[in-house]
Amino acid sequence: MAGGTRGILSGIVLLVLSWLAQPAMAGHQLYQPLSDSVRASLGAAISDSPVTDAPVLASADSQAWLLLMSDRLLHRMPDSEQRMDFLSTVYYESVRAGLDPSLVMGLIEVESGFHKYALSNADARGYMQVMPFWVSLIGTPGQDLFHLRTNLRYGCTILRFYLDQEHGDLFRALGRYNGSLGQAAYPLAVVAAWKNHWSYQPTTVSRNR
Repeated sequence: MAGGTRGILSGIVLLVLSWLAQPAMAGHQLYQPLSDSVRASLGAAISDSPVTDAPVLASADSQAWLLLMSDRLLHRMPDSEQRMDFLSTVYYESVRAGLDPSLVMGLIEVESGFHKYALSNADARGYMQVMPFWVSLIGTPGQDLFHLRTNLRYGCTILRFYLDQEHGDLFRALGRYNGSLGQAAYPLAVVAAWKNHWSYQPTTVSRNR
């Protein structure tokens, strides 16, 4: 029995490693009809004005996350100003969408390898490899999916939509995000990148009673 379990685990590891060894730009979302109410809700989430001085970025926990992730991202993004702008935007847009920022980092690693101008064969664009049809579906004509905040806002909003659609099932939501629903490789790769490279345990802050 133990040998069989080891064999299954070895197979999963090989599956994930083979996926991570592939070039970035992992896949693309698939177009699906949306009801008017869903389109309006997603459109409102996309169009909401960005907050440049958000309290969420000033908390002790967010600052600890930003410093830790900055160290981990240094070799991929050497410019400190660019790196902190990127990480601050990831944190803000993730929390805004109700997502774990470290999960989003794992998704970005698999989707684009942290390349701002990544472009897939399917025309998915930017850090989170967002498909252009989303702009016409829920956005504003002319929005640039290579723009940092625009790309992350779309990506986080879309992943949140898929999570809600799948009733919180991350595996299926990631499959939808990548356009590979029902296949294990992509969800396993994202979770592996998240847990192995970007995991973070929030600090416990004592409160005076």
